[in-house]
Amino acid sequence: MSRKYELRLESHELDTLHIKVCRVLREAILRGHFQPGERLVQEELASSLGVSRMPVREALRKLETEGLVIIEPHRGAIVKSLSVEDIQEIYGLRAQFERMAVEMSVEHMSQDDIQQLEELVVAMEQSTDSTVFIECNIEFHRLLISRCTWKRLVTFIETLWNGFPQQTPQMLSDQTEKSNKEHRQILDAIKNGDAAEAGRLVHGHIKRTGDNLVKSLQESLQ
Repeated sequence: MSRKYELRLESHELDTLHIKVCRVLREAILRGHFQPGERLVQEELASSLGVSRMPVREALRKLETEGLVIIEPHRGAIVKSLSVEDIQEIYGLRAQFERMAVEMSVEHMSQDDIQQLEELVVAMEQSTDSTVFIECNIEFHRLLISRCTWKRLVTFIETLWNGFPQQTPQMLSDQTEKSNKEHRQILDAIKNGDAAEAGRLVHGHIKRTGDNLVKSLQESLQ
């Protein structure tokens, strides 16, 4: 296990212990503090976090469902590397599921919701700070599906979000400019009350991002 990164639980968080552990480990994996193929030893993680093995074991099982680790017999949890097929699967599912969720969500959005979306779009258009852009982008997509009444669908989408770092696409060249244009188009469709068009635009936005990620990964492997 990597020794350079300090794992730390936030004492003020209200989530159950294994959810706190899961959040810390997920962030460490997505930020590259644990490398693909690295073995995550329950005893070492528990010692670093100051918890028993049980919440660590439960957290690793959840991370397995998110596609971030593989639990192998007699070896334990191994950090999984993302392949072209993983990205195609994640973004293909996201495009379909988020289209459905947005179409349902738009029907129940309030003027306050739309105003928040407007503020996020403006913040992204004006931002010169990548961290601010990423935070606004994540909140924009979260708010898009926040009024969806199919809670299982929302849970599926959140699992897909957790399985891939949402900040990664913004590191691709020209991604920010294209995303800003597409976000504005999605917002305009919502303002017009056109749920089907908003869903179609979200589908295209996510699919394009996934296609660009696949292309970038394939080029890096050549």
